[in-house]
Amino acid sequence: MPQHAYLEQGLAVLETRLKISQSGQIGRAPKTRPFITLGRETGAGATTTGQLLVPLLDQSLGEKNQGWIFLDKNLLAHALAQHNLPERLAAHLPEDKVSEIKAMIGEWVGLHPSLWELEHKVAEAILQLAHVGRVVIAGRAACLITQSLPGGFHVKLVASPEVRAQRMMKLLNCDAAAAAAHNRETDLARRRYVKARFEQDIDDPHHYDLVINTDRMSPAAVSRLIVEALHGRQTDLQAGARGEDRQISVPAGGI
Repeated sequence: MPQHAYLEQGLAVLETRLKISQSGQIGRAPKTRPFITLGRETGAGATTTGQLLVPLLDQSLGEKNQGWIFLDKNLLAHALAQHNLPERLAAHLPEDKVSEIKAMIGEWVGLHPSLWELEHKVAEAILQLAHVGRVVIAGRAACLITQSLPGGFHVKLVASPEVRAQRMMKLLNCDAAAAAAHNRETDLARRRYVKARFEQDIDDPHHYDLVINTDRMSPAAVSRLIVEALHGRQTDLQAGARGEDRQISVPAGGI
């Protein structure tokens, strides 16, 4: 399926699901709705992994008319559309390069609301999407925004600078030095974004349920690992709801 068709179909399904949520139908569902957030270092493979996750999740944890959706770069445009704001405002809110000067000028001349207000709307949309469930959300500190929701499974993808530079060389069609510089600048900007907006360290592993080094793992293998881990989390949640304890076998020598 072409990329644009895949995204259009996903957003169409999401719009329908949000309408059901707003009508209160999903709100009466008794069980916790699962969702995944994908934090990533630049070049660690989050986009490919997210796209591969959808069919696996549909097979393992999907329900009729409740398929999974992956939202990456189109998340911001969707958030703005939800609040009746033009998509061109997305240029003022990139995760990796928050332009304070452009935002201030735009606010002064009345082109858009304040940067803080836009950020709040994006965070609100992320929280709503996670509450509806069965969505994989990449970036924009989604793991921090959704920490209070019990159905979340938070993953961080990392890889060595050398491997990430090799991947980015192919994607950007540039040399190794330019690719490495791009990765460093993007990661630094994302750290600054999270620090400025949430006063948190994006690299702190305690924000995540699972941190995966993708150096020697294919995106398909990474996706299978995430689905297996999420399935285990859902089993634990269901057992806890029934008041049961899952038995864990410990080797005789301890751990």
